[in-house]
Amino acid sequence: MPVRLPVVAMIAAGLLTASCQRESGPAAPPPEPAGPVEAGPATPPLNPALDRSELLAAVARAASAYAAGADAAASSPLAGRQFDIRLAFGCEGAEASPADGAGDGLARWSWGPEGETIRLSLTPGDWTRSALIAGSGQDRWEAVEGFWVARPWMTADGCPSVRADPLASGPAAASPQTVGLAAVFERGGSRLGRRNGRAYAHAIRQAGDAPLVALDAGYRLRLQGRIASFPDGRAVRCRAANPNQRPVCVAAVQLDRVAFETPTGETLSEWRPG
Repeated sequence: MPVRLPVVAMIAAGLLTASCQRESGPAAPPPEPAGPVEAGPATPPLNPALDRSELLAAVARAASAYAAGADAAASSPLAGRQFDIRLAFGCEGAEASPADGAGDGLARWSWGPEGETIRLSLTPGDWTRSALIAGSGQDRWEAVEGFWVARPWMTADGCPSVRADPLASGPAAASPQTVGLAAVFERGGSRLGRRNGRAYAHAIRQAGDAPLVALDAGYRLRLQGRIASFPDGRAVRCRAANPNQRPVCVAAVQLDRVAFETPTGETLSEWRPG
């Protein structure tokens, strides 16, 4: 006659068997320690700010297209791009401002009275009625203030290493300016950034007892902003008096910041037109 075990005994026996089966099986391997997670390379900005080299390359392409008589595109891919360029000035020492006091769009430095200060200055040129602007935006723009990019054959933003020949008779004439930035101001827009003939100016003064010394490597003008466009959609306009001259080209821009700096990037003074 079969013996019936109590229900409690049967459950206990089952638990004991299952426990034995688990203990007799192979032990599960311990979890692997989590290793360091390596970050992937940072994603570069889609459209980084144009530097001096890239801006000059774009202007050179526009000059070539103009000389070849190529039709301009309906809109320029440069329009809306940010730019950040540094322009070296004072590489050959102090230079007096134009005698007529008119702005010529070039930065320079000069000694103050009795050599007690070094004056950095730049007065934008009034390009509102210039041949490059005339007929392109006079109805749209209330004012156009110009800045020249000196030595456009150099892609580096420092001073040139070439020095004038000391045996040459008289100073050598500088090449005419051929690349410029035209800061445009919409009709009826804000006038906060307009200079209206006033110079960007900064005075460096003597610190303590140390004598005031000008930098051999000159100073830097830093211009930051966005590329604008002429009414025909082009970002750069060019013009030449004859086919054997290098075209003069200017890019329409909206300035966000103008600054004087040392060659190492130290800001001496800045203006934020916006």
